[in-house]
Amino acid sequence: MKLLKLLNLALLIAFPVAWFAPLMRAGILPLFGLSEISIISGLQSLWSSDVFLALLVTFFALFAPYVKTLGLALVHFDLLSARALPALAILGKLAMADIFLIAVYITVSKGIGVGRIETAWGLYLFSGCILLQLALGMLTKKRNKMRTSN
Repeated sequence: MKLLKLLNLALLIAFPVAWFAPLMRAGILPLFGLSEISIISGLQSLWSSDVFLALLVTFFALFAPYVKTLGLALVHFDLLSARALPALAILGKLAMADIFLIAVYITVSKGIGVGRIETAWGLYLFSGCILLQLALGMLTKKRNKMRTSN
């Protein structure tokens, strides 16, 4: 149980790092430097061009994973009932939608062939955080089932 708590608390630090880490490098022509795009810089661009999409990505990338992490921490420290775990699981699945959106964007950009795009370490960090969070949610649910059956 201590390991679950520690890993979950580590996500409270890892998620903000992942939000500012470069997800990809993109550029129009290979001769010029590539611009690094993070979740935060992408959101800044979206707010000026498409508010609805910006709200959606903000919810998927920032709000859903962080609220789930906080919720799991509250469950781990017995400050929130384990009955909240199904709702927290939904938040984790919504956070996966953001990774899907990023993957679609990269695939479409590469398919058009107009510019150049490379994935960066932040994409792997963010994906790892989301996957770790999903695993922690499942392990917490399993632990609580075992605890209540005894």
